[in-house]
Amino acid sequence: MHHHTTDPKTIGNLYLQMLKNLIDTISQTVSLTETDIQLCDTYFQLVTTSKNSIIEEQDKIPQYLYFIVSGFMRLFYYDENGEEVTSHINSANNFFASFLSFINQKRAKENVECITECELLRISRPDLVTLIDKSENFKKFSLIIFEQAIASAEIRANDLATLAAEQRYKKLMENQPTILQNVPIQYIASFLGIKPQSLSRIRRQIIM
Repeated sequence: MHHHTTDPKTIGNLYLQMLKNLIDTISQTVSLTETDIQLCDTYFQLVTTSKNSIIEEQDKIPQYLYFIVSGFMRLFYYDENGEEVTSHINSANNFFASFLSFINQKRAKENVECITECELLRISRPDLVTLIDKSENFKKFSLIIFEQAIASAEIRANDLATLAAEQRYKKLMENQPTILQNVPIQYIASFLGIKPQSLSRIRRQIIM
């Protein structure tokens, strides 16, 4: 008898490896106790998503905070002309959500999309509240995550207002080079606030 199902032990090991990524990332900011690690294990769920899947929709209340184990995600919304605008892109070992809407449980102004196939650990809003209640370290950590998310949105707005297109591209190249290799050029252009053809020109100039 040959069974082609994945051995539960393999799934278990995979999950533990992913959980380790999560723990390691959090531990760079706050120290976690054994109890905290157990809580992580209790409240985070593993999900695998396919390429181009929208996992939280615009105009709905965001359900989850995601930790990206692997893959690339973006936030985007439709402008008044029905064009997609990419407002955020992120990659592995980062937390991802439509943050303000998630915290305030308001309808999101943007969609959460997996650009590539993604492996994610997610936690629901009620579970996150429980986790924060049970763990002082998580309370500290979640505040830091939300502050960083709000700060990065402000920095982006600032960059769009003050930096030339080429400088914005170079900054992304320095800070998140893997995004440039794995994310379609039209999303990157939109995120940087430039037309795809201008981005192609900038890329050519930098390579030369």
